[in-house]
Amino acid sequence: MLESGRNKIEWVSRNMPILNTIREEFERTKPFSGKKITICIHLEAKTAYFATVLKAGGALVTATGCNPLSTQDDVALALREVYGITVYGKHGETEEEYFNDLRNALSNGPDIIMDDGGDLTNLIHSEYPELIEKLQGGTEETTTGILRLKAREKAGELKFPVISANDAYCKYLFDNRYGTGQSVWDGINRTTNLIVSSKYVVVAGYGWCGKGTAMRAKGLGAKVIVCEVDPIKAIEAVMDGFSVMSMEEASKVGDIFVTVTGCKDVITKEHLLNMKDGVILANAGHFDVEINKNHLMEISTEKKVVRNNIEGYFGKDGKVRNLLAEGRLVNLAAGDGHPAEIMDMSFSIQALSLKYINENYQNMENKVYNVPEELDKYVAGIKLKSLGVSIDTLTEEQARYIDSYLE
Repeated sequence: MLESGRNKIEWVSRNMPILNTIREEFERTKPFSGKKITICIHLEAKTAYFATVLKAGGALVTATGCNPLSTQDDVALALREVYGITVYGKHGETEEEYFNDLRNALSNGPDIIMDDGGDLTNLIHSEYPELIEKLQGGTEETTTGILRLKAREKAGELKFPVISANDAYCKYLFDNRYGTGQSVWDGINRTTNLIVSSKYVVVAGYGWCGKGTAMRAKGLGAKVIVCEVDPIKAIEAVMDGFSVMSMEEASKVGDIFVTVTGCKDVITKEHLLNMKDGVILANAGHFDVEINKNHLMEISTEKKVVRNNIEGYFGKDGKVRNLLAEGRLVNLAAGDGHPAEIMDMSFSIQALSLKYINENYQNMENKVYNVPEELDKYVAGIKLKSLGVSIDTLTEEQARYIDSYLE
């Protein structure tokens, strides 16, 4: 298991050129020297390598998982035994074990945190207010986490500054769209071993993750239906060539359902009762609340594992409804997550954002900040260089023309 985990981490490290560039800089400058950083994130190979980059920058890193099913035990073991990083988390742990791991990860008294989904941040505010005085700030990786943070900020309850890594261009345009788009279908395809082409795929939510999921489904030959609550996003989906329906309508025709909204009760009893026999249900939102599992059990006589990572709910109406990965993130709980080259961009944004907090926290307020534009462009520049792509630059005259209202 140890060798397997190390091989996975070494594989992704060879495919993350931006993070490698930042690692070299961190090794020279040691920006986190003596600082304690706690990261709460999906414990798999790419995040493991990211943790080693922070350690190379002088940080004392503690890592814990942000989802009970996304932790890969061989990677966690290698991170602990080979790279000397404190790790809490195991695959398939109970909710109680999961939150105990988060508590243990906070026992180091972090100077900076990196969160994915908001559980660590919520725990600090609710159970460990004594940590806040020392805490310089944090970063947040996901849309779900940012929604929670902004709600807390609006209520005047956010107690430390947070940078929204999720809202950086080099994150959401690529990670949310191309990363989610590919990894969701990697997870579904490897888990079900069924064809996508010719089937009706229902994508709930047309944010950047939904756009990527729908685009990849179309590429696989599916007939794609989008469900939305935002009229503007719904129009966008129509313009992108997709059918748009309410979930009530879509539930009657869909073969595969993927929820990507960040909200609860997207699929409920009334929708489940409409569905075809053998339907596939998958979630790509952060928490397992988008498909109502209580309702699924309520209309069933039996639940059993019918294939690895697939639970068959045998309905009172004779239909079987198949839930993937317990309704948790299908791309991580039933797959390896986003491609390394995509997470290279996201984790580079994270690394530079953590460095920014460490250098500027004294001048930051207790609110949610966007990633500074210069960090976004720095990451984009390294990415283009790694791809062997060159672009134009403005001449001084062009720059003056754009910046002047006189011309």
